[in-house]
Amino acid sequence: MFARNKLQFEPVPLPDRHAMNDEDMRRAASDFLAFMRRRHTVRDYDRRPVSAGVIRDCIAAAGTAPSGANHQPWHFAAIANAEMKKAIREAAEREEKDFYAGGGGEEWLKALEPIGTNASKPHLEDAPWLIVVFAQRYGEFDDGTRYKNYYVPESVGIATGVLVTALHHAGLVALTHTPNPMSFLNDMLGRPKSEKPVMIIAVGHPAENATVPAVAKLKKPLDEILSEFP
Repeated sequence: MFARNKLQFEPVPLPDRHAMNDEDMRRAASDFLAFMRRRHTVRDYDRRPVSAGVIRDCIAAAGTAPSGANHQPWHFAAIANAEMKKAIREAAEREEKDFYAGGGGEEWLKALEPIGTNASKPHLEDAPWLIVVFAQRYGEFDDGTRYKNYYVPESVGIATGVLVTALHHAGLVALTHTPNPMSFLNDMLGRPKSEKPVMIIAVGHPAENATVPAVAKLKKPLDEILSEFP
């Protein structure tokens, strides 16, 4: 992406301005809050297909996220292939069986009880798309020389949040899945060793009988997540 001989600061006029008066700003913020409160993590998927163009646009939106030194240390692999999804499910379930058999530790397993999860992960096959999020430990100049990426977990986390929001905006539901280890995904998806798979996101439409755990609707009140210093 970067060429050594082009690494210099060059300011340009702000290309886009999204200006609002105070009243419109307050309304927009309130409307967005209401919209995001309708986002749910879903494990039950309809097999109705989703256009690849929708997925591409949502990932492109994720690519607009800020990142350390603007290195954009992420890669997204979008998978609709049924055989690949089955292989990912089987690998994930092998790991999950060990986790739920006690490998996760008593405290963690107890914390998951209200969520109702177990080692079975049918959503990894049922969802029409899986998006694997890779974090790039380092990049390469156009001449093949390595360069360091900065604030990689933070940058990839922000981009993933934008992706989940974009998917919700497109009328889809998503489930973030983080089995460990996931290094087999590098070989399956042809990604270099410089990249670490950090998350699988199942994406699609909710099944007609989809449910969510009641505890998932319990969100901390604003006064617990906000400190103000006017």
